[in-house]
Formats: sequence, structure tokens, C-alpha cells
Amino acid sequence: MTNILSTGTSALLAFQRAMATISHNVANSATPGYSRQRVSLGSRPGTNYGFGFIGSGVQVQSVERLVDGLLTGRSLESGAELGRLGRVSTFAARFDGMFSDKASGIGTPLSDFFTAAQGVASTPTNSAAREGLLAQAQALVGRFHTLQGQIDQMDREVDQGLSTGVADVNRLTQEIAAINQEIVRQTGMANGAPPNDLLDQRDRLVADLSAKIGVTTIAQDDGALNVFTQSGQTLVLGTTAQALSTVADPYRPTRHSLALSSAAGLVNLPDTAVGGELGGLLETRRTVIDPAAAQLGRAAAGLAQSFNAQHREGMDLYGALGGDFFTAPTPTAYPSSGNTSSASLSASIGNLASLTGKDIVMSYDGSTWSARDAATGTALSLSGSGTSADPFVVDGVNIVVGGSAAAGDSFLVRPASEGARQIGLAITDPSRIAAASPLRGSAALGNLGNAKLGAIDVLDASNPTLLNPVTIQFTGPNTYSINGSGSYTYTSGAPISINGWQVTLSGTPVTGDSFSIGPNGPGSSDNTNARVFAGLSGTGLFDGGVVSLTQATSQLVSSVGGTARQAANALTAQQAIDDQLQAERESVSGVNLDEEATNLLRFQQAYQAAAQIITTANETFQSLLAAMQR
Repeated sequence: MTNILSTGTSALLAFQRAMATISHNVANSATPGYSRQRVSLGSRPGTNYGFGFIGSGVQVQSVERLVDGLLTGRSLESGAELGRLGRVSTFAARFDGMFSDKASGIGTPLSDFFTAAQGVASTPTNSAAREGLLAQAQALVGRFHTLQGQIDQMDREVDQGLSTGVADVNRLTQEIAAINQEIVRQTGMANGAPPNDLLDQRDRLVADLSAKIGVTTIAQDDGALNVFTQSGQTLVLGTTAQALSTVADPYRPTRHSLALSSAAGLVNLPDTAVGGELGGLLETRRTVIDPAAAQLGRAAAGLAQSFNAQHREGMDLYGALGGDFFTAPTPTAYPSSGNTSSASLSASIGNLASLTGKDIVMSYDGSTWSARDAATGTALSLSGSGTSADPFVVDGVNIVVGGSAAAGDSFLVRPASEGARQIGLAITDPSRIAAASPLRGSAALGNLGNAKLGAIDVLDASNPTLLNPVTIQFTGPNTYSINGSGSYTYTSGAPISINGWQVTLSGTPVTGDSFSIGPNGPGSSDNTNARVFAGLSGTGLFDGGVVSLTQATSQLVSSVGGTARQAANALTAQQAIDDQLQAERESVSGVNLDEEATNLLRFQQAYQAAAQIITTANETFQSLLAAMQR
């Protein structure tokens, strides 16, 4: 009787616990991150009666949590990628809209500016045309400033996102450390049996953490989970959480970078060592914000330098040589906060054709300077000695070192990244537009040859003798004098150069022919210089002198648009991968209500059968008592 009663009781208790577990599964079928549980049953040891063993019932061996560790790891990686790509895609799409829209991009005001310049070339003395050029120039400068302001705003949003993300990461790591402590305690109290619901809760927190920063995990024997960044820095070690913080960028204090606390103090985290949303923010800065600022600034610098150079070669309506039309951007150099000397760097744009606009890090090791790309760390070619007479030259930028640098000193040189902010309009008087050539020439009326003066090209507008009157007198078919002095050899088709200008004759001069060249004078209707600066939009300036301003701005729009498309496509693909992983997880860990209903019915019937065993044992026992009472 005892064996029958004990066997029935063990079955009753086992099936009751199985039904309780099924009820728990059903109750949490909609709980995010819940992993279904299953009671594992095993037979109790039998009793030897000499003729053999008779079983003594069933017992609950464990309550299993149905999870796939490999699938969990893949889900963490996928969540980190989704967080990263989501941030990059969002910002890239905003940049794409900002630069590609005609109402907000740089292409339309740039085109309108050169159209207005064509208007001045057509009617150089027309005040309306000149005022229109200044108005379009101001609108173009304003668009550069507006776009730079939006870039700066997005840069600030990245910093705000980093601050918010760091707070979220620290909250999650502290919660994971606290749960680790409770899991270790409960596992010890249960002789090694895992607290399944706490494990689910911890997994949800780890998944949230991975979406923020990207993590990997290693389980300890006591049930605690160690959490690391994707590059191996410790975030949670057992029951201790390491604090993440934002610190000032060593070159640009207004910018944030990330650091992790350690026994030795704060350890700076490289941008590429961080995943998830925080990694996406840092990648956005590195691959979207900074390149866009550099390309936009390069366009501003190219416009200002090329237009100014040509404008200085002209003459305005007052009869004065042209000055700067735009306030030209200049490179900026920032010392590292870790520098130990008072050395400084000054930089200037030396060659537009070689200017990439990318930020440069200059480093000194105690004997030699080196240059690298600030975004990628790629070494850059460096020539020169860094003196005023022989400056360092890297990517079209001239760099001069001031003072004595110490080993370990470094500087961030931004050749063009702030150009869109720096560019301005240098003139406000329409009459100051230097549309005319500063020189004009004429042939003597008595010339017998068919030689004619071509366009007078200004080679050096700063030459103090540029406007001095000059008479070219041919003393023979192949010789000439200047202002009655000297005898110079003339080669047909070769330019004659003097006083910072040159001119080429067409046709054949004869002995006695003369040509006079002198200053143009105030109020000139000459449009020689205007024709040249109106065509600068199509003149090759960048990339070895083959890419024009118009092409450079188009490349900027294409580059931003390409980045946005790549990020969007990558996000779509990663979302599909993540959806598949979630479906696989649900197939392993998700609660299937139909299956649970079936199991509940099965265990209910088993429970009823166990109850019947107990009833039978009771009836048999009562019958035995009744027989003994007779």
C-alpha cells in the first residue's frame, strides 16, 4: 500500500508542478524576452524485493529554460548592428535631404551667383547688374553659413546622443551587476538550480545594452555574466559595473568622446571600438558630418581663393585695382590637450589642386614630424621642414611650426572643415567690382604691319609697376624696345612680358610699328576681367586641377546621397536578418499556446490518473482494515 500511495503522491506532485510551469508559460506568452520553461521528469529509484526492482514513482529533476546560447549571441550582434545602422541612416538621410534639395543645397545659389557674374560681364557698367552680383554673392555666403550651422547642429546632436547613451549604458550595467548578484545568491540557495526568470530579465538588459554599445558576454561558473564591449573592454565583471563617461576630445574640447573607468583611471575608447547606437553616433561624425563639412569648406575655400585671385587682376569703376571679393577661409590648427610644450602650428592653403579638405593630425616623436588622416589614421605624405621658408606640405596645405615641440606633441589641422563658416563678402560697394582689365592697349595709327594686340593677361597684380605706361617699338622684324630702351628678341606667337603682365601679338609686325599699353582708368566699360571670373565655375580647381567648383558641389551631393543609400540599404538588410533571428528564437524559446494547451491537457489527465492511484490505494487500505476488523 505504501508503495502505491507513495508512487501516486509523487506523480500527483510532479504533474501539479508541470501544470504550474505550463500556467507560467501561458501567463508570460506576451512578455518580451520571456523564454518558455519545461519541467524535466525522471523516475525515482526502485526498491529491490529479491525478485527484482519495483519502481517508486516520478520526481521533478529540473525546470529547464529553453534557450539557444549561440542564437542569443547572434541576436546580441544583430541588435548592436541595428542600433549602429539606425543612427547612421537617420543622420545620413537628413544630410542627403539638406544637400540635395534645391531649396537648401549649395548648387542653386552657386549657379545663381555665376549667372549674376555673367550679367556683369554683359553690361559691366550697369549698376543693377553689379548690385545683383553682390546680392547673389551674399545669398551664396549665407547658404554656406546656413549649411555649416546645420552641420554644427547635427554635431551637437551627436554629443547630446552620446551623453544620453552613456547614462543609459551606466544604468543598464548597474542593473546587470545587481541581477548578477541576485542570480548568484539564488543559485547557491537552490543548490545550483538556475533562477530562470531572473536569467530572462538579465538577457533582456544585456540585449538593450548591446543595442546601445555592442557587447559580448562570458558566463561565470557561479551564474554571473561578464559583459564586455566588442573590442574587449570590461563593462560588467561579476557584480561590479564599470562606469562609462563622456570626456572632452583632446583637440576639440567642445566635442565629446567616450572613456571607461578602470583601476588605472579613465581609459579612452577609440571610436571604432564602440558598437550599437553609440558606435553609430561616432561613425556618423566620422563618415557623414566631418566629410560633409570638409567638402563644403573646400568648395568655399576654392570659390574664395579662385575668385579673389581673378578679381585682384581687374580694375573697378573707380580706376583702382580689384581687391578681395570674398573673405577667404584659412585652415585652423588645434593643439592636443596632452601637449607638454608651447609649440604652435600655423597653416595656409598652398595648392587648391591638391587640397582634399580632410582633417590632418600632425605628430612629433621628438625628432621627426609625421602626418596622418584624422578619420582613418592612414599615413599621409609629408614634405618640407616646417619653417617659414620651407613649410611642411601635406594634401595641399602649408604648415609652419612655431616654437619648439616636445616628444608626444600633436595637432589637429583642419584645412577646410571650417571654411563654410569663415567665408564672407569682402566688398559692399557695387562700384568696387573689378570687371575691367587694369590695362588697355592700342596700336599706333601709322603701323604698316598687320600685327594686332591680343588680350592683356595680368600675371602679378601686386607688381608696383603694373599700371606704368609702356610703349613697345619694333626696331626690326624680330626685335623690339620698351619705352625706347633695350633691344629684345621677338618670336612670333610668343608673349611679351613686363611689369607683371603679358600680351601676345597676332599677325606680323614690321620695323617701326609700335603699341601702347597703359592703365584703363575709372568708369571703364571693359569687361575683360568679368568674362574670366564669370567662367570660373567650370574651371578645374581641385583633384589635380580637373574638378571644377560645380563638379565639386555635385560630388558633395552625390557623396552624401551615396552614404545615405548605403546606410539605408544596410539597415534594411540587417532588419531582415534580425527578423529571421527573432523568428528562430521564437521557435526555440517562444511560447506556443496550442502546444501549451495540449501539454496542459496531457498533464491534467495524468494528474487525474495519479489521483485515481491514490484513491485505489486508499480503497485497498480501507478494505484491508475492514477485513481485519471482522
